[in-house]
Amino acid sequence: MDFTLLNIDECWMPIFEKHKDLINSIFDYSSKLNIYPHKEQIFRVFSKDVTNIKVVLLGQDPYHQKGQANGLSFSVNSNIKIPPSLLNIYKELINTYPERKYNFSHGNLEKWFNDQHIFLLNCSLSVVEGKAGIFNKFWQPFTDDIIKFIDENNKTCVYLLLGKHAIEKMHFIQDKNRCITCVHPSPLSAHRGFLGSKIFKVVDEKLGYSIDWSI
Repeated sequence: MDFTLLNIDECWMPIFEKHKDLINSIFDYSSKLNIYPHKEQIFRVFSKDVTNIKVVLLGQDPYHQKGQANGLSFSVNSNIKIPPSLLNIYKELINTYPERKYNFSHGNLEKWFNDQHIFLLNCSLSVVEGKAGIFNKFWQPFTDDIIKFIDENNKTCVYLLLGKHAIEKMHFIQDKNRCITCVHPSPLSAHRGFLGSKIFKVVDEKLGYSIDWSI
């Protein structure tokens, strides 16, 4: 695989070279199985230079239904129905900042990524259709190294770790004071501590300024 064809910022290339066998194998899988997101979008988040990251928003794995995953964690294209996990994120933002009158009419989070420099990453970068979490262990060495690399090269970003798999990555972050942890916003767990958590205010406090979460 020629990584230069994937719009990956050069800063990430040492990690991609280290894990090239793993990456090539996922492209082999994509020729045999319905894997999401499409291979051209799996590494979309890595178009951003590590030094430009303000917030690492780490989830578990991509959406596993056709047409949903687009390479940014929790995001879908504007023409796709907003998934329940993202609806819960929106609900928490609306309840946290009622004065901002957010209008979340779609699920495309490109503005968060491009303008607010929120690194929308998952612990696993791909799934098979209808099989959530199937590649979690497969991707673990790669995303472990990604978190280590961010920690070594960006000393000011804040980590928002959502769910058990994401929270386990805190082991690789030296300054735990920059970490915010919470249960995953999925319907299965959101009522066990995500909704009502005000975690987005905590993000602002740790950054020292307010993120614009509008889309």
